[in-house]
Amino acid sequence: MSDKKKAYAEAGVDIALADKLLNQVKPFLKQASRPESLGSIGGFGGFFDISRVKCKHPVLVSSTDSVGTKVTAARVVDNYRNLGADIVNHCANDIAVCGAEPLYFLDYYATGSLNRNYVTLLKGLAKACAEGNIALVGGETAELPGVYSEGECDLVGTIVGVVDKPKILTGAAIRPGDVLVGLGSSGLHTNGFSLARKVLFSDLKLRGDSALPGFRQKTGNALMQAHVNYSGFIREALGKFNKGKQAARRKDNAVFGLAHITGGGFTGNIPRILPDNCNAIVDTSAWKPLPVFQVLTGDNRVRFEEAYEVFNMGVGLVMVVEAGVAPSLLEMAKKHRHKAWTIGKVVKGGGSVELTR
Repeated sequence: MSDKKKAYAEAGVDIALADKLLNQVKPFLKQASRPESLGSIGGFGGFFDISRVKCKHPVLVSSTDSVGTKVTAARVVDNYRNLGADIVNHCANDIAVCGAEPLYFLDYYATGSLNRNYVTLLKGLAKACAEGNIALVGGETAELPGVYSEGECDLVGTIVGVVDKPKILTGAAIRPGDVLVGLGSSGLHTNGFSLARKVLFSDLKLRGDSALPGFRQKTGNALMQAHVNYSGFIREALGKFNKGKQAARRKDNAVFGLAHITGGGFTGNIPRILPDNCNAIVDTSAWKPLPVFQVLTGDNRVRFEEAYEVFNMGVGLVMVVEAGVAPSLLEMAKKHRHKAWTIGKVVKGGGSVELTR
């Protein structure tokens, strides 16, 4: 058996190393749990007792995604610390904007050969799950020499949450006269990295330890900021301002639609919640883009329209709400340590986004 293991390791897959690294993170993985989760990490399947979730008409909501080419940026600047949080928080936001409570998560990590970055990444992933009250019920680590070159990796996550069927938030109740509230991002989050790497590393010849031109912040630090998790704020906002029986109706509700600003930026994501007879006008002067976006778009490196089509430009979540509750939401955001601004309004239209400067 020992000879067999040695031969496998020589072929590029070191099972003993994988077990050793996994043992280093198991204490952190155990902290990412909920009372409804059953079993332990390492089984053939992850178990979650949905009967213990308090919901009159439970509907499961799921999403899967990857951190994209942010893993390439992580390799370039040698900073993998926040990738685990990136995938957890990205997926959590995707279902939270539907009105769902995130319940449990599974990860898939693939690489050419395992190294210390695996431990760093999984610790961050488990910490993000624990902070978001999300059970980490399982995952998969794949060592794939020949598929991934040395130093390359990929990180994918799948999340499942629950929402009471009448409370599913789709944007159907949005009407002209509603306003847009934007919550601040930490940076690029997990989107636009192919373009950002081209501009920063190829065009401007920057390195990870280079200061962003005109700013003190290091380029690597700006790129690798963790994706913000808005799900806790969303749940409190819906609990306070949406007392109606049906989320698709305006009666006794004030939060009508939520858009996670990911790939596709403003022009690709906000229309996903707009009724066909409404347009959203986004006033881009309502907030100041973060330094990394100022550098990316400076000297017309990325045109105005394309920037808001690719990047979040410093706003990671857009809420469509009744005008009267916008000030209260801005105050609530402060409690959750999110920056927030009123960034636009809804008008009659055809389901698209208009950008103003």
